[in-house]
Amino acid sequence: MSLLVVEHLTKTFGGLRAVSNLSFAIEAGSIVGMIGPNGAGKTTAFSLISGFQKPTSGSVIFEGERITGLSPDVICHRGLTRTFQIMQSFPKLTALQNVMIGAYVRHPSVPDARRHALKIMRQLGMEDRASELACNLTLADLKRLEIAKALATSPKILLLDEVVSGLTPTEVDELVRLIREIRAAGTAIVMIEHVMQAVMALSDVIVVLHHGEKIFQGAPKDAVTDRQVVEAYLGEEMDVA
Repeated sequence: MSLLVVEHLTKTFGGLRAVSNLSFAIEAGSIVGMIGPNGAGKTTAFSLISGFQKPTSGSVIFEGERITGLSPDVICHRGLTRTFQIMQSFPKLTALQNVMIGAYVRHPSVPDARRHALKIMRQLGMEDRASELACNLTLADLKRLEIAKALATSPKILLLDEVVSGLTPTEVDELVRLIREIRAAGTAIVMIEHVMQAVMALSDVIVVLHHGEKIFQGAPKDAVTDRQVVEAYLGEEMDVA
């Protein structure tokens, strides 16, 4: 049984169909890359899956149970959480305090939440930033903080929304390594990303959206040679190592 199944998910805003009849599945321990042009419906799909928006029709099945329409906090407690393209840190709290907010989902006492948050920060190479205010962090550290807050909830599925975009090549390589480690520890990942070298290197499966519709699902090596994908998004065929 797939860990997550999205079935015919649709969201309309007035006359605009932002997501149309989207279906795909996520296996335990896998990484799914979701790509497509700006406005293709990728972030809307994340919002529908994670409970921040309610679909017009369709369903989301997590571990065999329907979670469609449940609130984000309930979905998070079940083991599915997300990051945000526009980072959602609390700027006047320290990095550690930000991560502790996520940790409280599983660790309601302050000492336990602190221990768990520090463990996550060590895992992401952020332990030396624990006492820094979030407003003083670099872009790369803020990206890691966004992941740390979500990872502190101990998710079974983690939705990453453009956590690599805007980073230097060295910073991208480091985050790719960390995302691989997160998957190796047992967390399935769905990632929206425009940095093709990262998403192609990480993904087991690629899902391509265009005008809210899925136009491709398959292996990265097949995505980069698919005519519809090339015309709608990539612009030219690219090599995949």
